[in-house]
Amino acid sequence: MKALIIATDGFEDSEFSYPYYRLKESDFEVDVATPDSKSVYGKHDTEFEADLPISDVEIDKYDLLVIPGGRSPERLRLEEPHSIVLVKQFYESEKPISAICHGPQLLMSADLLEGKRATCYWSIKDDLEHAGATFVDKSVVVDGNLITSRQPDDLPDFMRKTIEKFE
Repeated sequence: MKALIIATDGFEDSEFSYPYYRLKESDFEVDVATPDSKSVYGKHDTEFEADLPISDVEIDKYDLLVIPGGRSPERLRLEEPHSIVLVKQFYESEKPISAICHGPQLLMSADLLEGKRATCYWSIKDDLEHAGATFVDKSVVVDGNLITSRQPDDLPDFMRKTIEKFE
């Protein structure tokens, strides 16, 4: 199995590193895509090297997309339009998309939440609902191929449900 994490500077460190290492422990190959294929830094200075630019991602090479939270999702949707195209392609290919905290902002911009159940960080709850989703205040919500969680404390449930998609 092969997973892709997309991010830019300002991601929530634990929401990147926990999925990254948990997926590796579960025998996933994990690639990191960034806007310019350069290393990215989290809010607390965690650095991850990129494997490729977001614009070069070929989704048929991946089984899963992970979107960490923090400031990264907002920056991606404003500064890297191909990130929204990529999210839509994963969704249309019925591949799981796991988005935590502010990660659902990319789902909103890709117009994927109408009629869905989802969760997110409390400060973007209204945005989630305006995008057509029903907000569910739980540690993890699975609706079809979308897996969403609220915050770092939810990471164990988030990754458990993500990995269950492949069992």
